[in-house]
Amino acid sequence: MVSLILSSVLFYFSLPTPLFHSQTSFVLEDAEGELLNASIAADGQWRFPYNEAVPEKFIECITTFEDKRFFYHPGVDPIAIGRAVWQNAKGNKVVSGGSTLSMQVIRLSRKKNRNIFQKLVESILAVRLECGYSKKEIIALYAANAPFGSNVVGLDAAAWRYFGRSASQLSWGEMATLAVLPNAPSLIHPGKNREALLRKRNALIQKLLLNKKIDTTTAELALLEPLPGAPLPLPQLAPHLLDRFRKEYPLLQQQDHEVSTRVTTTLQATLQKQVTQVVTRHHSSFRGNGINNAAAMVMEVETGNVLAYVGNVYNPTDPELESHVDVLAAPRSPGSTLKPLLYAALQADGQILPRQLIPDIPTQIGGYTPQNFNLQYDGAVPANQAISRSLNIPAVKMLQKYKYQRMYNLLQQYGFTTLKKPADHYGLSLILGGCEVTPWELAGVYSSLARSYLHQEKNKGKVVGDDWHMPRYQIKNQQSKIKNQEPVGQSTAQLVNQSTNQLINYTALWHTFNAMQEVMRPGEEGLWNMFSSAQRIAWKTGTSFGFRDGWAIGFTPKYCVVVWVGNTDGEGRPELTGINTAAPVMFDIFRLLPTSKWFQPPSYDFAYLPICHQSGYKAGMDCDAVDTMMVSISAANASSCPYHRKIHLDPTATFRATEACIQPSDMVHKSWFVLPPTMEYYYKNKHANYLPLPPFMSGCETDQSRSLEIIYPEQNAQLYIPKEFSGEKGRTVFTATHRTNAAKLFWHIDDQYYATTTRFHQLALDPSPGWHTLTVIDEAGESSTRRFQVLQKD
Repeated sequence: MVSLILSSVLFYFSLPTPLFHSQTSFVLEDAEGELLNASIAADGQWRFPYNEAVPEKFIECITTFEDKRFFYHPGVDPIAIGRAVWQNAKGNKVVSGGSTLSMQVIRLSRKKNRNIFQKLVESILAVRLECGYSKKEIIALYAANAPFGSNVVGLDAAAWRYFGRSASQLSWGEMATLAVLPNAPSLIHPGKNREALLRKRNALIQKLLLNKKIDTTTAELALLEPLPGAPLPLPQLAPHLLDRFRKEYPLLQQQDHEVSTRVTTTLQATLQKQVTQVVTRHHSSFRGNGINNAAAMVMEVETGNVLAYVGNVYNPTDPELESHVDVLAAPRSPGSTLKPLLYAALQADGQILPRQLIPDIPTQIGGYTPQNFNLQYDGAVPANQAISRSLNIPAVKMLQKYKYQRMYNLLQQYGFTTLKKPADHYGLSLILGGCEVTPWELAGVYSSLARSYLHQEKNKGKVVGDDWHMPRYQIKNQQSKIKNQEPVGQSTAQLVNQSTNQLINYTALWHTFNAMQEVMRPGEEGLWNMFSSAQRIAWKTGTSFGFRDGWAIGFTPKYCVVVWVGNTDGEGRPELTGINTAAPVMFDIFRLLPTSKWFQPPSYDFAYLPICHQSGYKAGMDCDAVDTMMVSISAANASSCPYHRKIHLDPTATFRATEACIQPSDMVHKSWFVLPPTMEYYYKNKHANYLPLPPFMSGCETDQSRSLEIIYPEQNAQLYIPKEFSGEKGRTVFTATHRTNAAKLFWHIDDQYYATTTRFHQLALDPSPGWHTLTVIDEAGESSTRRFQVLQKD
């Protein structure tokens, strides 16, 4: 009894788990199971992971050829063994082995020398295998680990290497060819073995016909099929996503030691090919300007699934391209692509309204002097246009209002993991690309914003953490174990518990999406919105300092597309801007995608507010043109318009007047739109309908408003005056403005008179190194003063 129990225990534990320890190829499939990419296994074999789905054709072929009683014996076939003994004895050599498929699975897993003792062990273990595995599982183990010639192991790898298709798509002739190979793998090599391979294949086809597995017509067609030639290269449709999976695999293995190296992705093979073609086509023109690299990704907004992943142009034979670099996972300077996030945050905070005027004037903050891309100034620009036109100075002004420390924290909460240095390191340059983000995370954040907006009614106005996550590329549950596919940001749990207007405000997002879709599209001269069939896309471009990175990020309620163009080594190139390079690629990709309706107006977080038509501020008492606008509910306490005020005119409404010269009853009282002098100086050049304040009537006292202002330099500015090309010392142009066109201004430096200007108030000066005081005085005695320092450099 004891011996029986002991024997049973030994029999139970005799089968190792797992059976096979061989390293397998990393394999990517699209959502429909089509092969996208595969890499050779670490031991140099093309060995795909175990696949439980074995085609019926292979099952019929392999059982007919190797083990016709496979579905009836317990792992050992006494009839086959008896026949083998008789044939071997009669022929005085090994003619038949008598091994069943179950025994062959054991032999493939153990890799022992073949002899009588090992045959006996294989027989026992084959019976044990049959006790723990189903017949289909045993066939699948055999199909995954049988040798198919050269360095090809397993049915799946063999189908792709020899026929360029998946096993499920093979014909009877092709499947019969593969079924006879494990018995004699060397037959696949070209040469005299080809005839032997053909005989074996044809014999199997005849046997299938005899056993009525196929009909006569199928058999005749199968016999006419040619044998495979040289091994074929495997598809290389998503090499960078394959590399991403290989890097993330160790983390998956820590969670589950049995995790497969085969992953079914969310990609669509057809779209992947199309996006690759778009990137490749544009790249051929980029190279003329020394731009070697480009990347693009397409996401589905609702699910966050990645539909196309082109990490870089792929041509490993050209080392200059550095094709191995996956730019979608690489931190790069984002240029202006973060500006809409600031615009939305300020609205959610109630600090600005959607069309509120933002100063756009020469600005110096400490030693930082931001410039607009076109090096021009508008004086003042509506906030939504500042976003659609991607103006830098208004963005910096907005960040000053919001505080860069808060913006830094917000970006981290949104899920950007690449801001590794403290907020003070980035400062105000944070909003102009002074940090680094990856295209992967940029697309994740914008698509999460769109997804949350779309789900506002379903979630009853609350922010749900499940809506916030980075892109997903795996269909299986493995994706939840990958670090970069966890929900966005370390604060997702807190985000759900916070009131929605702290991080997500639906009305702010509505105005942000609309501002982003008003950008002029490249090559279409802004006329695209005249066509009803045009796709409405919220999009933003970005260009990093030194023309090193060109970005475009765009989304609709259905799709999000991100594109990056540049050089992976960081070399800048002329004209490498987001609008010139990345945007055309992005729009070509959107043309591949189905169109969708635009976002619906918000259902939560909104209020209606009277808005000053000219300034975009909340209408004050003196605003004469008022609009009603849907705004964030947090904007109820927004500032009233500071630019409209009542002025008093003479009876002809031509001159301003005071009580000193006109009776109040005779005055004409009007509301007037008045900007500060510096803003006015630039604003009136861009707005012909802007009316400066009328001059005072002769004999009237002036009011207390300032008419004079120094535009350049800023207070406490530090100036460096370079030498001219001739080698002579250069000059700095100082600029001032006055409300009265014909006013005379008197310029002084350090109390020393320098010059007088009329109408055009600019003066070229070359002060000595050190600190100076500039004073400008008008004819009425009003003055403006600036302290500045001239730096001396060798």
